[in-house]
Amino acid sequence: MSTNLLIVLSVLLAVVVVAVLALALIEVRRGLGRISDGLGALAGALEGVEAEHLHPLEPAVKAINAQFDVILGALPGIARKAALVAEKRPR
Repeated sequence: MSTNLLIVLSVLLAVVVVAVLALALIEVRRGLGRISDGLGALAGALEGVEAEHLHPLEPAVKAINAQFDVILGALPGIARKAALVAEKRPR
């Protein structure tokens, strides 16, 4: 093969590779656009669920958490008393 033919084939190969990569990137961009649209719809739905269902539960959740704080605060004292009872218990 002549040198000129090799140069032409190399340039042609480079053009084909660039074209294939460009088409692949276009498809990736389209896919990312569809994903973005889906994520936007999901974000809107989640905002609706939060506003409609979660915000009304907030006072109840805070009250339950306050009760848990009371219970957790009492546990060390209960554990100390249980240890004293266990020490006095005959074996």
